[in-house]
Amino acid sequence: MAEFNNLNIRVDRSLKNDAEAVFDEFGLTMTTAVTMFLKQVVRERGIPFDLHLDKPNAETLAALEELKQMKAKKKSAKIFDNVEDLLADLKAGGDEV
Repeated sequence: MAEFNNLNIRVDRSLKNDAEAVFDEFGLTMTTAVTMFLKQVVRERGIPFDLHLDKPNAETLAALEELKQMKAKKKSAKIFDNVEDLLADLKAGGDEV
């Protein structure tokens, strides 16, 4: 027989009430719904829904812009034949192209 443990979480009261209303329509309790979620996490070995940011952060936007410039040949990039050369260049602080 399984050993049960309590799980205490803090959520906004409105969110809890809204979620309980949805679960109620399915005939589920909050405990059953959370258990279903946790079992799905274990089964899929990850979060069982897509996670994404609506807007990339500043660093990602800068990297995307740099990529656009490289594709448009406005900016060149170093090319390495192997990982060792890349790592050596990084250790040397090589920012020059």
